[in-house]
Amino acid sequence: MGRPDPEEGQLPAPVKPPDGGWGWIVLLGCFVITGFSYAFPKAVSVYFKELMKDFHVGYSDTAWISSIMLAMLYGTGPVCSIMVNQFGCRPVMLIGGLLASAGMILASFTTNIIELYLTAGVLTGLGMALNFQPSLIMLGTYFDKRRPLANGLAAAGSPVFLSSLSPLGQVLLEKFGWRGGFLIMGGLLLNCCTCGAVMRPLDMGMKRKMGKAQDKYEAKEMLPIGGKSEEGISTTDGTKKGKKAKKKPKKGKKLLDFSIFSNRGFIIYTISKFILVLGLFVPPILLVNYAKDTGVPDTEAAFLLSIIGFIDIFARPACGMVAGLKWVRPHVAYLFSFSMLFNGLTDICSARASNYTGLVIFCVFFGISYGMVGALQFEVLMAIVGSQKFSSAIGLVLLIEAFAVLIGPPSAGRLVDALKNYEVIFYLAGSEVVLSALFLGVASYCCLNRGKKEPPPENNPAAGGGSDTEEAESDVQEAEEHSSDNHQLAHSTDNAVVAASEEANHVAEEQRGEGGGCPAGDGEVLARDGCNADQMVERDSF
Repeated sequence: MGRPDPEEGQLPAPVKPPDGGWGWIVLLGCFVITGFSYAFPKAVSVYFKELMKDFHVGYSDTAWISSIMLAMLYGTGPVCSIMVNQFGCRPVMLIGGLLASAGMILASFTTNIIELYLTAGVLTGLGMALNFQPSLIMLGTYFDKRRPLANGLAAAGSPVFLSSLSPLGQVLLEKFGWRGGFLIMGGLLLNCCTCGAVMRPLDMGMKRKMGKAQDKYEAKEMLPIGGKSEEGISTTDGTKKGKKAKKKPKKGKKLLDFSIFSNRGFIIYTISKFILVLGLFVPPILLVNYAKDTGVPDTEAAFLLSIIGFIDIFARPACGMVAGLKWVRPHVAYLFSFSMLFNGLTDICSARASNYTGLVIFCVFFGISYGMVGALQFEVLMAIVGSQKFSSAIGLVLLIEAFAVLIGPPSAGRLVDALKNYEVIFYLAGSEVVLSALFLGVASYCCLNRGKKEPPPENNPAAGGGSDTEEAESDVQEAEEHSSDNHQLAHSTDNAVVAASEEANHVAEEQRGEGGGCPAGDGEVLARDGCNADQMVERDSF
């Protein structure tokens, strides 16, 4: 099932992203996958109380189900990158959809909490990871000019699904119990297979085969019949082989490309993203308990998360549209830095909110800034490394983020238990987010701007931030040049035959002018005496 050997010319070359057409179907699939990947681990929390009763465990034991799902989503990034580079996005997504669905279906038959960890946690988490990363890769393949908008629309799937899966889970729990709810949820996850099926790859493999066959056919048509035709075709093939020999041999696509660590922009992005994740998820996790401690009723405290989700739905596409503007897109990294700074300052300013009105205002601004971060995080990474190395880059970034996810929220929870003070936690989380924003902005300005002053090396595949459209057009132009060289070779062979014939006629005319032409006689005798066929035809016509 592996991909063909690139030495044989079968490796798909990058083509110009359509920025529409079938890409909108791919965007819809990515919207669904993103919704399931981010919202599903949170939505299963509605079943925790029933699981605690049936298995006689505590809340922390059941909370490990969601934690394992998120750990698999982030921690298996390199594994997903290797599988995508080896087999392609569509097969990996189909397998991931089946695994995610099978995990929830098997979880409905479990008899203890350990089995739930292995089925709903590990198996379903791995399946969603195998869907999430390839869907983002395909989105970057189909969109270039409209890629910021596409990323924003796809990222909106997270709040939309979170606001719908949680109520749906509650209804299923009341009517069918947690086992029936898990079974139906497993059926819903089969939609991931449908989303994977629509991820049609873009490649030029078929075009290359057709072009090669057409070159040989045209060479046969233009050259004389017989040995010269075969000689011309062999010369054409020999010229192609000679050109291939002059070029450096192409290496096969690496399973996991670590050369992206030589990209300074990628290093800056990775460090800032690690610091960001340490504090980004802390406020929404602790918000409800913080509101309850300030005297807010339970129903109103839970409604605060709905406010964040509702604002988030509109903030992500809007931010994607802004990032796609011509005068904004070249500076999208600074827009991402601004969104992180906005989010961090929101946490710090709301740390001392003591009433419900203040918390609502915090939720509004947090929803806007959180949506901006969600819409821009993968767009900035695509702009830095390009779509060709994005599969390896996102896997390594998610792995690094997994450590931050395991450090940040649990540490905040322990500090709350020790200090009994949420204000310090909000200050700390906001400071981490602000630090990541300042690091990204200052490092990008100092390091990357200095790099731009130096002339960039030609044909450097590790350089990030280039347009995928330009790379695709250059590959197509190179293919057209090879094709034109083959046609010129065929025409030159034909012209050589014509030139030889004209030269022979010219010599014969000179001989006729000097020696009085050919003697009279039979045509065969004339041919043996040295007169050419043109002279015979000319003599007979007279």
